[in-house]
Amino acid sequence: MFGAFVCDLSRVDYERISAELLRKLRGSRSQEAFARRVGVRANAIYTWEAGRNFPSASRALTAASRAGVDVVAALERFYGRELSWLGEAEPTSAEGVARLLQDLRGKSSILDLSRRSGQSRFTISRWLKGQAEPRLPDLLCLIEAASLRLLDFLACFVDPRELPSIAEAYRSLEATRAAAYESPWSQAFLRALELSSYRALPGHEAGWLAEKLGLSAEEEIRCLSLLERSGQIVRLATGHFTPAEVKAVDTRRDPEAARRLRLFWAKTANERLDQAAPEHGVVAYNLFGVSLADLQRLEELQRAYFREMRAIIAESEPAETVVIATMQMVRLLT
Repeated sequence: MFGAFVCDLSRVDYERISAELLRKLRGSRSQEAFARRVGVRANAIYTWEAGRNFPSASRALTAASRAGVDVVAALERFYGRELSWLGEAEPTSAEGVARLLQDLRGKSSILDLSRRSGQSRFTISRWLKGQAEPRLPDLLCLIEAASLRLLDFLACFVDPRELPSIAEAYRSLEATRAAAYESPWSQAFLRALELSSYRALPGHEAGWLAEKLGLSAEEEIRCLSLLERSGQIVRLATGHFTPAEVKAVDTRRDPEAARRLRLFWAKTANERLDQAAPEHGVVAYNLFGVSLADLQRLEELQRAYFREMRAIIAESEPAETVVIATMQMVRLLT
């Protein structure tokens, strides 16, 4: 479902993105007319778009709703599924924002979120408990810190290509996503380029990566060419290839392509497990009966575990091996 990732939060200007997002939501309406629609003072919209002040997260989501965005549908597009908590809290309310942050947090500790976002543990704790509310830039920062998917979140509300500060990054993300659909092994080669053993080579050695991954030299040539054409890798003066920018790649945008990709990696994992030494894989299964309500809880637990795993991967250095992690939970009968 996702490619591997690293995110440098220090390079993201959340206030600028927030101002551009609010301007895009206003559309062709005058600032005064939009202020009346949102229920704020006439000059509030001006200060938001000028970056002098920002609405709370719930006020920003209310502004999106008043601009014609179906906020519930937008959040469910982001998650790729229905959200049970949306039946308990209005997403444009302070309580709804707290529930969203709790859900995004998963099993990540407040300390981890604090380190990734630059916010204090006390502040994040208050936001999660609904005792205080983040501004829009703070919400966007936490979404990136918790999910590494800010661009996809924004795409559920507006076209990110029309937000100047992230337009190029979003085009790059779409190219990366298309490459993952076209050639799944390209993502494995991308990860292999981060290996310390590859970087220790005097230069790029054709066929070295393919041998390590158990693939053909022709596959290496094809995948590196695709990665280079899509701007995901560049060649250094030493001759090595290196990732141009490593990002989270959510492949759920195209459900059918995402399904094929999941099946590809599940099949690949099974094939490699069949060939691997016992100590080189973690395999477990549990066949059980459970209520439908508890099945939903188990699915939420699995998603939270996956989010926490991705956060650990994001901060793991150095890269010493490439791993496939697949998770399946399938009903045998209904």
